[in-house]
Amino acid sequence: MSAQKKDATRYTEVRNAKALRDFFVDERFEAGIALKGTEVKSIRAGKAQISDAFGRVEKGELWLYNAHIEQYAFGNINNHDARRIRKLLLHAHQIRKIAQALNAGGRALVPLRMYFKEALVKVEVALCTGKKLFDKRETLKKKALMRDEDKAIKFRR
Repeated sequence: MSAQKKDATRYTEVRNAKALRDFFVDERFEAGIALKGTEVKSIRAGKAQISDAFGRVEKGELWLYNAHIEQYAFGNINNHDARRIRKLLLHAHQIRKIAQALNAGGRALVPLRMYFKEALVKVEVALCTGKKLFDKRETLKKKALMRDEDKAIKFRR
């Protein structure tokens, strides 16, 4: 029997854990992202963080702010800036739709995850509405109930 391969997706996907806790997710989009070579290598190594990131539309283009991609360890003096603004690549009609939703107010563009699709880095962004404190408490109560139900089912087996 041959040795099992490691799960490659485990190391090449960066998730935003705060997004589902703090926001109601309305509509999702898969966007490409314009990166430098050293940024791609850092993402492959799992050295990226998008928990504080957000998107903004400026002059008909979509930009990702506050995404932290650590400098590549083996890079040279031309290494990238860790928190630089990165361009998101979407179709024009999708950008217009996002811009209209953001201009209407009450919504934010939040990255949910960053992952590899074959050789390309993709970012899943979503139009989100912020949760109030009581909404967050309701979510925690539902999770606790589900956890207790799962424990009871396992115990009966």
